[in-house]
Amino acid sequence: MPIPTEPRTRFDIGEVRLMRVVESEMPLLDPAEIYPDSTPADIEANLDWLVPRFFDPGSGRLVITIQGFVVRSRGRIIVVDTCVGDCKSRRRTAFDQQRWDWIGRLAAAGVRPEDVDTVICTHFHVDHVGWNTRLEDGRWVPTFPNARYLFTKDEWAYWSSETARAQRDRSGDYLGDSLVPVVGAGLADFVAMDHRINEEISLVPAPGHTPGLVGVVLRSGGEQALLASDLLHSPLQCRYPAWSTRFCIDPEQSRRTRMDFLARYAGTGIMVVPTHFPSPSAGTIERDGQAFRFRAIE
Repeated sequence: MPIPTEPRTRFDIGEVRLMRVVESEMPLLDPAEIYPDSTPADIEANLDWLVPRFFDPGSGRLVITIQGFVVRSRGRIIVVDTCVGDCKSRRRTAFDQQRWDWIGRLAAAGVRPEDVDTVICTHFHVDHVGWNTRLEDGRWVPTFPNARYLFTKDEWAYWSSETARAQRDRSGDYLGDSLVPVVGAGLADFVAMDHRINEEISLVPAPGHTPGLVGVVLRSGGEQALLASDLLHSPLQCRYPAWSTRFCIDPEQSRRTRMDFLARYAGTGIMVVPTHFPSPSAGTIERDGQAFRFRAIE
Protein backbone atom coordinates (compact mmCIF):
# COMPACT_ATOMS: atom_id res chain seq x y z
CA MET A 1 0.00 0.00 0.00
CA PRO A 2 1.47 3.39 -0.94
CA ILE A 3 2.56 5.47 2.05
CA PRO A 4 4.06 8.96 1.54
CA THR A 5 7.85 8.63 1.53
CA GLU A 6 8.28 11.95 3.31
CA PRO A 7 5.13 12.62 5.34
CA ARG A 8 4.88 15.95 7.06
CA THR A 9 6.00 15.75 10.67
CA ARG A 10 6.34 19.39 11.80
CA PHE A 11 3.66 22.01 12.34
CA ASP A 12 3.99 25.49 13.83
CA ILE A 13 1.15 27.01 15.84
CA GLY A 14 2.30 30.56 16.43
CA GLU A 15 5.47 30.15 18.52
CA VAL A 16 4.64 26.57 19.48
CA ARG A 17 6.36 23.82 17.48
CA LEU A 18 4.65 20.45 17.13
CA MET A 19 6.44 17.36 15.84
CA ARG A 20 4.96 13.94 15.12
CA VAL A 21 7.15 10.97 16.03
CA VAL A 22 5.69 7.84 14.44
CA GLU A 23 6.23 4.40 15.94
CA SER A 24 4.27 2.41 13.34
CA GLU A 25 1.83 2.97 10.50
CA MET A 26 0.20 -0.07 8.97
CA PRO A 27 -3.06 -1.86 8.15
CA LEU A 28 -4.02 -2.96 11.66
CA LEU A 29 -7.74 -3.24 12.41
CA ASP A 30 -10.67 -4.80 10.58
CA PRO A 31 -13.46 -2.19 10.57
CA ALA A 32 -15.83 -4.66 12.23
CA GLU A 33 -13.35 -5.23 15.04
CA ILE A 34 -13.14 -1.58 16.03
CA TYR A 35 -16.63 -0.36 14.97
CA PRO A 36 -19.43 -2.73 16.04
CA ASP A 37 -22.02 -0.60 14.23
CA SER A 38 -20.23 -0.74 10.86
CA THR A 39 -21.18 -3.00 7.97
CA PRO A 40 -19.24 -4.13 4.89
CA ALA A 41 -21.62 -1.99 2.84
CA ASP A 42 -20.55 1.11 4.80
CA ILE A 43 -16.92 0.47 3.95
CA GLU A 44 -17.71 -0.29 0.30
CA ALA A 45 -19.64 2.98 -0.02
CA ASN A 46 -16.57 4.98 1.06
CA LEU A 47 -13.72 3.21 -0.72
CA ASP A 48 -13.32 6.07 -3.20
CA TRP A 49 -11.76 8.25 -0.48
CA LEU A 50 -10.62 5.64 2.04
CA VAL A 51 -8.16 3.99 -0.36
CA PRO A 52 -5.18 4.10 -0.20
CA ARG A 53 -4.47 6.34 2.79
CA PHE A 54 -7.03 5.14 5.31
CA PHE A 55 -7.90 1.59 4.22
CA ASP A 56 -5.92 -1.25 2.69
CA PRO A 57 -8.23 -3.30 0.44
CA GLY A 58 -5.72 -6.14 0.20
CA SER A 59 -5.92 -6.94 3.91
CA GLY A 60 -9.36 -5.45 4.50
CA ARG A 61 -7.94 -3.42 7.39
CA LEU A 62 -7.93 0.21 8.40
CA VAL A 63 -4.53 1.88 8.34
CA ILE A 64 -3.70 2.94 11.89
CA THR A 65 -0.82 5.13 13.02
CA ILE A 66 0.75 4.72 16.45
CA GLN A 67 2.65 7.88 17.35
CA GLY A 68 3.63 10.35 20.01
CA PHE A 69 4.22 14.08 19.81
CA VAL A 70 6.86 16.58 20.86
CA VAL A 71 5.65 20.06 21.77
CA ARG A 72 8.17 22.86 22.23
CA SER A 73 6.75 25.84 24.08
CA ARG A 74 8.50 28.69 25.91
CA GLY A 75 11.66 26.69 26.40
CA ARG A 76 9.86 23.55 27.53
CA ILE A 77 10.03 20.17 25.81
CA ILE A 78 6.83 18.19 26.27
CA VAL A 79 6.10 14.68 25.05
CA VAL A 80 2.44 13.77 24.48
CA ASP A 81 1.80 10.01 24.60
CA THR A 82 4.49 7.36 24.31
CA CYS A 83 3.16 4.68 21.94
CA VAL A 84 3.37 0.89 22.43
CA GLY A 85 6.98 0.57 23.52
CA ASP A 86 9.65 -2.06 22.98
CA CYS A 87 10.28 -5.39 24.72
CA LYS A 88 6.82 -5.49 26.30
CA SER A 89 4.55 -8.52 26.58
CA ARG A 90 1.24 -7.72 24.89
CA ARG A 91 -1.72 -9.85 23.89
CA ARG A 92 -2.08 -8.23 20.47
CA THR A 93 0.52 -9.89 18.24
CA ALA A 94 1.30 -6.66 16.41
CA PHE A 95 2.35 -5.06 19.71
CA ASP A 96 4.05 -7.99 21.43
CA GLN A 97 7.82 -7.81 22.10
CA GLN A 98 8.40 -5.22 19.42
CA ARG A 99 11.65 -3.46 18.55
CA TRP A 100 10.42 -0.33 16.81
CA ASP A 101 12.96 1.91 18.61
CA TRP A 102 10.60 4.87 18.90
CA ILE A 103 13.03 6.39 21.40
CA GLY A 104 15.65 6.36 18.63
CA ARG A 105 13.25 8.19 16.37
CA LEU A 106 12.68 10.70 19.13
CA ALA A 107 16.45 11.23 19.27
CA ALA A 108 16.52 11.68 15.49
CA ALA A 109 13.97 14.46 16.00
CA GLY A 110 16.46 16.17 18.31
CA VAL A 111 15.08 15.09 21.68
CA ARG A 112 16.99 13.02 24.24
CA PRO A 113 15.04 11.48 27.13
CA GLU A 114 16.84 13.67 29.67
CA ASP A 115 15.79 16.81 27.75
CA VAL A 116 12.06 16.22 28.33
CA ASP A 117 10.51 18.10 31.26
CA THR A 118 6.88 16.99 30.89
CA VAL A 119 5.14 13.84 29.65
CA ILE A 120 1.38 14.01 29.07
CA CYS A 121 -0.55 10.75 28.88
CA THR A 122 -3.88 11.57 27.25
CA HIS A 123 -5.25 8.24 28.55
CA PHE A 124 -4.11 4.82 29.68
CA HIS A 125 -4.61 2.59 26.67
CA VAL A 126 -1.71 0.32 25.84
CA ASP A 127 -0.66 2.21 22.70
CA HIS A 128 -0.27 5.54 24.50
CA VAL A 129 1.91 4.68 27.50
CA GLY A 130 4.53 2.13 26.40
CA TRP A 131 7.65 4.29 26.34
CA ASN A 132 6.83 5.78 29.73
CA THR A 133 9.35 3.17 30.85
CA ARG A 134 12.29 1.26 29.45
CA LEU A 135 13.95 -1.98 30.47
CA GLU A 136 17.13 -1.55 32.51
CA ASP A 137 18.88 -4.47 34.22
CA GLY A 138 15.73 -6.53 34.09
CA ARG A 139 13.36 -3.94 35.53
CA TRP A 140 11.17 -1.19 34.18
CA VAL A 141 12.37 2.34 34.91
CA PRO A 142 11.05 5.75 33.78
CA THR A 143 12.35 6.63 30.32
CA PHE A 144 12.30 10.39 30.98
CA PRO A 145 14.17 10.83 34.29
CA ASN A 146 13.83 14.61 34.51
CA ALA A 147 10.18 14.84 33.51
CA ARG A 148 6.97 15.14 35.46
CA TYR A 149 4.43 12.68 34.07
CA LEU A 150 0.91 14.17 34.00
CA PHE A 151 -1.88 11.63 34.60
CA THR A 152 -5.46 12.78 35.02
CA LYS A 153 -6.96 11.85 38.37
CA ASP A 154 -10.01 10.32 36.68
CA GLU A 155 -7.89 8.09 34.47
CA TRP A 156 -5.71 6.79 37.28
CA ALA A 157 -8.71 6.17 39.56
CA TYR A 158 -10.41 4.03 36.92
CA TRP A 159 -7.49 1.99 35.59
CA SER A 160 -6.02 1.25 39.01
CA SER A 161 -9.39 -0.09 40.24
CA GLU A 162 -10.79 -3.61 40.19
CA THR A 163 -13.50 -2.36 37.81
CA ALA A 164 -10.92 -2.07 35.04
CA ARG A 165 -9.28 -5.47 35.55
CA ALA A 166 -10.94 -7.08 32.51
CA GLN A 167 -9.94 -4.20 30.24
CA ARG A 168 -6.36 -4.30 31.56
CA ASP A 169 -6.09 -8.05 31.12
CA ARG A 170 -7.24 -7.74 27.52
CA SER A 171 -3.97 -6.06 26.56
CA GLY A 172 -1.31 -7.33 28.99
CA ASP A 173 0.10 -5.88 32.19
CA TYR A 174 0.78 -2.40 30.88
CA LEU A 175 -0.30 -0.85 34.19
CA GLY A 176 2.47 -2.79 35.88
CA ASP A 177 5.22 -2.19 33.35
CA SER A 178 4.42 1.31 32.05
CA LEU A 179 2.54 3.24 34.76
CA VAL A 180 3.21 1.84 38.22
CA PRO A 181 7.02 2.29 37.89
CA VAL A 182 6.52 5.99 37.14
CA VAL A 183 4.32 6.43 40.20
CA GLY A 184 6.76 4.41 42.30
CA ALA A 185 9.62 6.67 41.21
CA GLY A 186 7.69 9.73 42.41
CA LEU A 187 7.52 11.26 38.93
CA ALA A 188 3.73 11.29 38.48
CA ASP A 189 1.48 14.30 39.02
CA PHE A 190 -2.25 13.59 39.18
CA VAL A 191 -4.03 16.53 37.57
CA ALA A 192 -7.51 17.71 36.69
CA MET A 193 -8.81 17.10 33.18
CA ASP A 194 -8.70 20.84 32.45
CA HIS A 195 -5.16 21.29 33.77
CA ARG A 196 -3.13 24.17 32.32
CA ILE A 197 0.54 23.46 31.60
CA ASN A 198 1.48 27.02 30.64
CA GLU A 199 0.02 29.98 28.77
CA GLU A 200 0.12 28.06 25.47
CA ILE A 201 -0.78 24.50 26.44
CA SER A 202 -3.74 23.11 28.33
CA LEU A 203 -5.75 19.94 28.68
CA VAL A 204 -9.40 19.68 27.65
CA PRO A 205 -11.75 16.95 28.92
CA ALA A 206 -12.92 14.39 26.35
CA PRO A 207 -14.44 11.55 28.42
CA GLY A 208 -16.11 8.44 27.07
CA HIS A 209 -13.46 6.47 25.25
CA THR A 210 -11.91 6.30 28.71
CA PRO A 211 -13.10 8.14 31.84
CA GLY A 212 -10.13 10.51 31.98
CA LEU A 213 -9.35 11.00 28.29
CA VAL A 214 -8.09 14.48 27.45
CA GLY A 215 -7.13 16.40 24.36
CA VAL A 216 -4.25 18.88 24.36
CA VAL A 217 -4.96 22.42 23.17
CA LEU A 218 -2.10 24.47 21.73
CA ARG A 219 -2.60 28.25 21.48
CA SER A 220 -0.06 30.82 20.36
CA GLY A 221 0.02 33.97 18.28
CA GLY A 222 -3.71 33.88 17.59
CA GLU A 223 -3.47 30.32 16.24
CA GLN A 224 -4.86 27.14 17.74
CA ALA A 225 -4.58 23.38 17.33
CA LEU A 226 -5.92 20.36 19.15
CA LEU A 227 -4.14 17.07 19.72
CA ALA A 228 -7.34 15.06 19.66
CA SER A 229 -5.97 11.74 20.95
CA ASP A 230 -8.64 9.02 20.58
CA LEU A 231 -11.69 11.20 20.07
CA LEU A 232 -11.52 9.70 16.57
CA HIS A 233 -9.66 6.64 15.32
CA SER A 234 -10.52 6.93 11.61
CA PRO A 235 -12.08 9.61 9.40
CA LEU A 236 -14.97 7.15 9.06
CA GLN A 237 -16.18 8.58 12.36
CA CYS A 238 -16.61 11.95 10.67
CA ARG A 239 -18.86 10.29 8.09
CA TYR A 240 -20.55 8.20 10.82
CA PRO A 241 -20.21 10.26 14.02
CA ALA A 242 -22.49 7.94 15.99
CA TRP A 243 -19.95 5.10 15.73
CA SER A 244 -18.13 4.43 18.97
CA THR A 245 -15.36 1.86 19.13
CA ARG A 246 -15.48 -1.45 20.93
CA PHE A 247 -12.59 -0.10 23.02
CA CYS A 248 -14.74 2.72 24.44
CA ILE A 249 -15.45 2.31 28.15
CA ASP A 250 -18.66 4.35 27.87
CA PRO A 251 -19.85 4.26 24.22
CA GLU A 252 -22.73 6.68 24.82
CA GLN A 253 -20.54 9.27 26.51
CA SER A 254 -17.93 8.77 23.80
CA ARG A 255 -20.59 9.43 21.16
CA ARG A 256 -21.73 12.64 22.86
CA THR A 257 -18.19 13.89 23.31
CA ARG A 258 -17.29 13.14 19.69
CA MET A 259 -20.39 14.75 18.23
CA ASP A 260 -19.92 17.87 20.36
CA PHE A 261 -16.29 18.05 19.24
CA LEU A 262 -17.13 17.69 15.54
CA ALA A 263 -19.86 20.33 15.73
CA ARG A 264 -17.58 22.72 17.62
CA TYR A 265 -14.60 22.43 15.27
CA ALA A 266 -16.35 22.06 11.91
CA GLY A 267 -15.69 25.00 9.62
CA THR A 268 -13.35 26.77 12.04
CA GLY A 269 -10.13 25.96 10.19
CA ILE A 270 -8.54 24.91 13.49
CA MET A 271 -6.02 22.13 13.02
CA VAL A 272 -6.92 18.87 14.73
CA VAL A 273 -4.54 15.94 15.06
CA PRO A 274 -6.18 12.61 15.93
CA THR A 275 -3.41 10.29 17.09
CA HIS A 276 -4.28 7.30 14.92
CA PHE A 277 -5.01 9.02 11.60
CA PRO A 278 -2.43 8.05 8.94
CA SER A 279 0.21 10.57 7.89
CA PRO A 280 0.13 13.51 7.92
CA SER A 281 -2.50 13.01 10.68
CA ALA A 282 -3.31 16.72 10.92
CA GLY A 283 -6.29 18.31 9.23
CA THR A 284 -9.47 20.30 9.59
CA ILE A 285 -13.08 19.28 10.17
CA GLU A 286 -15.71 20.33 7.63
CA ARG A 287 -19.44 19.83 7.46
CA ASP A 288 -20.73 17.38 4.88
CA GLY A 289 -24.51 17.43 4.86
CA GLN A 290 -25.73 15.97 8.13
CA ALA A 291 -22.26 14.54 8.83
CA PHE A 292 -18.67 15.76 8.63
CA ARG A 293 -15.45 15.11 6.75
CA PHE A 294 -11.76 15.35 7.50
CA ARG A 295 -9.48 17.31 5.18
CA ALA A 296 -5.80 16.46 5.65
CA ILE A 297 -3.19 19.24 5.80
CA GLU A 298 -0.46 18.10 3.43
